[in-house]
Amino acid sequence: MYDIELTESLFPPQPDCELRDITIGELLRETAEVFPDSVAMVDIALDGSPGQQWNYGEVLTISEKLAMALASRFEAGEKIVVWAPNIPTWLFMEYACALAGLVLVTANPSFQARELRYVLEQSGAVALFRVEGFRGNPMAEIAAEAVAGNEAIREVVDLDDEKALFAIGSRTACLPDVAPGDAAQIQYTSGTTGFPKGAVLSHHNLLNNARLFAARKKVHRRSVWANFMPMFHTAGCATTALGCLQAGCKMLMIKLFDAATLARLIESEGITTFFAVPTMLVGLLEALEGEDRDMTSMEVITTGGAPVAPELVRQVRERLDCSLQSAFGQTEASPMICLNHDDVTLDDICFSAGQPLPHTSVSIRDPETDTILPIGEVGEICARGYNVMLGYHDNEAATRAAIDADGWLHTGDLGKLDSRGFIRITGRVKDMIIRGGENHFPAEIENLLIEHPDVAEVSVVGIPDDKWGEVIGAFIRTEGNSPLHIDGLKSYCREHLSPQKTPTIWRRVEAFPLTGSGKIQKFVIRDNFVAGNYD
Repeated sequence: MYDIELTESLFPPQPDCELRDITIGELLRETAEVFPDSVAMVDIALDGSPGQQWNYGEVLTISEKLAMALASRFEAGEKIVVWAPNIPTWLFMEYACALAGLVLVTANPSFQARELRYVLEQSGAVALFRVEGFRGNPMAEIAAEAVAGNEAIREVVDLDDEKALFAIGSRTACLPDVAPGDAAQIQYTSGTTGFPKGAVLSHHNLLNNARLFAARKKVHRRSVWANFMPMFHTAGCATTALGCLQAGCKMLMIKLFDAATLARLIESEGITTFFAVPTMLVGLLEALEGEDRDMTSMEVITTGGAPVAPELVRQVRERLDCSLQSAFGQTEASPMICLNHDDVTLDDICFSAGQPLPHTSVSIRDPETDTILPIGEVGEICARGYNVMLGYHDNEAATRAAIDADGWLHTGDLGKLDSRGFIRITGRVKDMIIRGGENHFPAEIENLLIEHPDVAEVSVVGIPDDKWGEVIGAFIRTEGNSPLHIDGLKSYCREHLSPQKTPTIWRRVEAFPLTGSGKIQKFVIRDNFVAGNYD
């Protein structure tokens, strides 16, 4: 923990760990040279059984072979979308794209056609690499619909088709020079407009953020990191995957989180660490109540995305006998901004996101005047440092709105700093709903529902929930105040959106509470619902 005494809500960057100026491909080669025989990745089947494993030497060989194939078909700087769950080929694609100078664009495996089409078109992707399907989502069929009419797409490749994946094209197959400041990924994150924005993240952004995060977690060569965070998100493909690469340790590639399976794997595989949102920790403790397992290998768990209840912290510490560290970040920051050290108090873990990572400055600013606030006052959390994204892809206006002239990233989250530099998250400027640690943006759901013929007006609101932190509530004024047909609206959402974006709570309203300028007061809707004022 940093011994610091602030006089205003401005935390200066701490230089206790070095920043490295290398690319993802260079780090892969370096790690493979130092630890060629160390296990890098183990594929975990859907039933939780360990499958094939690869050491770092083998990962480098496969990644370089794939990179040469990609370089023979695509030009450095071109964008390709990887659309798949947590499978080993995802990691090979991540490394191969980095070696070939390509920009990897991530996509959620639960996307429907309109969501996937938007990412393909907005990113300017020239290829889509996908699987046949996952969890009942017919991804091959959806992909065919999403690319229809897109003349920029030159290839649609099945990641399970090894011949197509490693095919040699007409270009000269040689790997280009890649610089640390070059774009490595585009990660899409929605905004209050309802249109997702593509955060462009460099090799320098991603590698250093993963390195400093892993260092504060005290990850080491003998660590076994369970990766069930989705690879389409920075928590999976950056924080975890690249964190493991830094340490030369073992990563378990897990397709889906299942509490009982995780408990079994901790015992059988000697898992030492993972990142999990609080609801996952609750599930793990419940699974251990049903069947006792040996948890002695566990060393540290990191968590974020929702407040951590003191009782949950106590139970994790007692049952798993390991450190629990709370964190805060966002995609635009590559993604981690803050993480608690392992020597902080229970209150710090429960009610703060810790101090900023090294080389990251944080300030709390008045959302109206942009002035730095006194210690303890609530304002917008802003961050500055090596980890701030290059910008939003093809969206200069949104980039200027997010990153000011002095390089401060305005996160859209509200919080406050104490004199020790600990950040407490108090709310969100952006109208975001966090369900089980996953961000959902009301405008995207509202934009779809308003197209339904039965819907005259709609407001989507986050409703407090003991299990998920928040659930999605849809409050609808129907045409002619006719009855609300919930089943039909649910089906409509499921047809066009990912399952987790479908509202859980549905209510018909005759009118909305409005501001003086006619804007819907969502906090009033939320408060009225909690008070039981909606039937």
